Amino acid sequence: MPLQNPPGPANLDAPPLVLRPWQDGDAPALHEAVRESLASVGRWLAWCRADYDLDAAIQRITFCRQGWQAGEQYAFAIFDTAERLVGGAGLNQLDERNLRANLGYWIRSSATGRGYAASAARAVATFGFEKLALRRIEIVAAEGNLPSQRCAERIGARREGIARQRVLVHGQSEDAVVYGLIPADLDQPAAAQNAATSS
Repeated sequence: MPLQNPPGPANLDAPPLVLRPWQDGDAPALHEAVRESLASVGRWLAWCRADYDLDAAIQRITFCRQGWQAGEQYAFAIFDTAERLVGGAGLNQLDERNLRANLGYWIRSSATGRGYAASAARAVATFGFEKLALRRIEIVAAEGNLPSQRCAERIGARREGIARQRVLVHGQSEDAVVYGLIPADLDQPAAAQNAATSS
């Protein structure tokens, strides 16, 4: 259910990254990043596939922009200090009645291992809580997608359980780890949260 009063486009600072809504001119960079990342991102995201071409990148950006205007999703392109596209992050599956959304993120293969996903995810979650007035954000990661799970934990999300056959990955239903994030979680160190969850 889309938000009735979606906010206008906004840039987010997440040093050393800058996040902004996708623009038409980003298509070549998106195409390049996806083609580079088929073995990593493509393992978990169905749209990142071997036949991904420039037209697919253009269509995806159009989809993201239309979704923002309709209040259905809020997708950001992620750039480093050299203004190089390093990935994407956003909120989707918006539930206005319960003030809830899903948070997703991906980082291109050549930019992993630098904490970019966590920095971007935290910035987008903050946007969701402060600009969209969300009360809860969920991160759903396939059980085998350990990098996504580690990112969720780094930003303070709490592991709430395993949902059986929760996600479809390349035509196969897989179990997924469900994380919950509420505004207060962002104010607490992730290590302290994880210790409290496991005790």
